[in-house]
Amino acid sequence: MNFLDYKYTTATMRVLLVLLLFMALPASAQNTYKELSEKAIDYIQKDSLPKAEKLLKEALALEPHNLHNTMLLSNLGLIQKRLGQYQKALDSYALALNLAPLAVPILLDRAALLMEMGEQDKAYTDYCMVLDVDKQNKEAMLMRAFVYMNRKDYNAALIDYNRLLNLEPKSYSGRLGLATLYQKQTKFREALELIAKMIVEHPEDATLYIARASVELDMNHQDLALIDLEEAIRLNSALPEAYLLRGNIYLNQKRKTLAKADFEKAISLGVPSSDLHEQLIKCK
Repeated sequence: MNFLDYKYTTATMRVLLVLLLFMALPASAQNTYKELSEKAIDYIQKDSLPKAEKLLKEALALEPHNLHNTMLLSNLGLIQKRLGQYQKALDSYALALNLAPLAVPILLDRAALLMEMGEQDKAYTDYCMVLDVDKQNKEAMLMRAFVYMNRKDYNAALIDYNRLLNLEPKSYSGRLGLATLYQKQTKFREALELIAKMIVEHPEDATLYIARASVELDMNHQDLALIDLEEAIRLNSALPEAYLLRGNIYLNQKRKTLAKADFEKAISLGVPSSDLHEQLIKCK
């Protein structure tokens, strides 16, 4: 279950903070450095990321010792991440953190990138650093719980989920993560109860029906799982997870034609065909 969906709007808001920093610059230092950075912001807002990256690098080269370079380097990392230049983004974040080692927003951005790269142990270190600085940081709690869950350290995950939900009882990601944790612990009743409450609050959310179907499938309630998957697909026909789950149920029921159709649909929605090679062979 993926909780790593970082929104571009957050990045843009963080970029705009640069404007406030320049208010403190002496007039003699503002012109070119400020112009380059403001133009970079303008290009970011226009989604012209390569141009924004170029301008930020020029500003950094112009005044390499400027105290405001921490924010510029952080913004550069966000741009490079969006451009798919992951190693360059990590380098930019490292330089920013050299200047401000305990900057929570930068640590969170780097951790999110590391999670996307599959470097969960390194991301875990950043999330721990964030929580050392800000003990109530909900994003760090959520993501560290997710890492603990993947490590099968369920007790540690439960502690973080409970801390998060004490701060924000209605947290969508926190409750869904806790339901997933219950499922992994085979506490199926607790998982179903939690998801059912969320469905009452969000009856049009296809993801919740997929989550419940996954628990029902673990309980070998295939018919119930199929009902929930049908509802999920009705609500949102673009979620590959629904077709993957339903395809596996059909395959288990020897309904190979239906299973093949669902696996092919999942592939059309972005699932690598190599991931379903064995299932497709079984459909013949």
